Amino acid sequence: MPVGGFVVLKGGVEPMAYTPELSMEASCTLRRIAWALNIPMTKAIERVFEHLPRILDTEKVCEGCRDRSKCAECAFNSNDNKGREVIEPDQS
Repeated sequence: MPVGGFVVLKGGVEPMAYTPELSMEASCTLRRIAWALNIPMTKAIERVFEHLPRILDTEKVCEGCRDRSKCAECAFNSNDNKGREVIEPDQS
């Protein structure tokens, strides 16, 4: 989770690689997802990334990976990512 330009990981804090620039279309799509979930866009993009391993071909992602040093903590390195899950709006 980003904290002031840093990503908090299990082992501590690492600086973010970059701040993504979204196209107008992607920004509009993300905004609508955020509205639907009743959360800020910064949280919505995290939810999108959390959901991707559940819907993408994890084997194909692993085959194309160029950084084998992070496999143990990678969201795509899990056998239970094949199931699909519905993301519910935040009720808080």
